[in-house]
Amino acid sequence: MSATLTPATSLMTLDQLAPGQSARIIRIEGVDGISSRLREMGFIAGELVQYIRRAPFKGPVNCGVAGARIAVRDGEARRVEVEVVG
Repeated sequence: MSATLTPATSLMTLDQLAPGQSARIIRIEGVDGISSRLREMGFIAGELVQYIRRAPFKGPVNCGVAGARIAVRDGEARRVEVEVVG
């Protein structure tokens, strides 16, 4: 009998991606105004997001999501759980 190993999914938060890396949004943490605002901006489970760059000193994360280029604060980026694609 042989066991087939499947690779573990690599879940992380948006702020942990590398520049140019793409991921699928898994969920937004929280049920407060900030998480609601993230959803309104297009951060919806299943949507693809691309990490473009980060401003110096833990500044805003620039990313592409839902056809728009958006900058979110570091704390907001940590609320977006993603799975790396490709």
